[in-house]
Amino acid sequence: MEALQRLTRRQLDTLLTVARCETAGRGAPLNAVASRLHLSAPSALNHLTPLESLGLVQRYRGKSRVTERGRRTLDEYQRHHRVAETLFGNLGLAPAETCAAAREIDLALSHRTVEEVCRAQRHPAECPHGEPIAPCHTGRAP
Repeated sequence: MEALQRLTRRQLDTLLTVARCETAGRGAPLNAVASRLHLSAPSALNHLTPLESLGLVQRYRGKSRVTERGRRTLDEYQRHHRVAETLFGNLGLAPAETCAAAREIDLALSHRTVEEVCRAQRHPAECPHGEPIAPCHTGRAP
């Protein structure tokens, strides 16, 4: 099973939050991650621990950093989400609705399924919000 498919929505949100809270040369402080997730520090730590076990995050002295594997996983998530958004847009959903619909399925989609959906949509360059979609790369997993 792919790393992305093993994540819960909350763990993915935690990984995204760590990436957003990181600064150059420094990790994301636990309190900053907890605050952005609207959690207590111990609860945020409970979400970080499985990410560390999967090799997506490294923690050191109260600070967390997204690993290279974590960054690849976030890139894959972004691709899954944007391809799903495009699919829902092509089915007639308004751009404002495509994101919510995509969040319902994006973690469950395998890389192979995303590639097939992308091919069926003739490799869209961007999602309904105008964000770029990375090109296909069948066979590469994070």
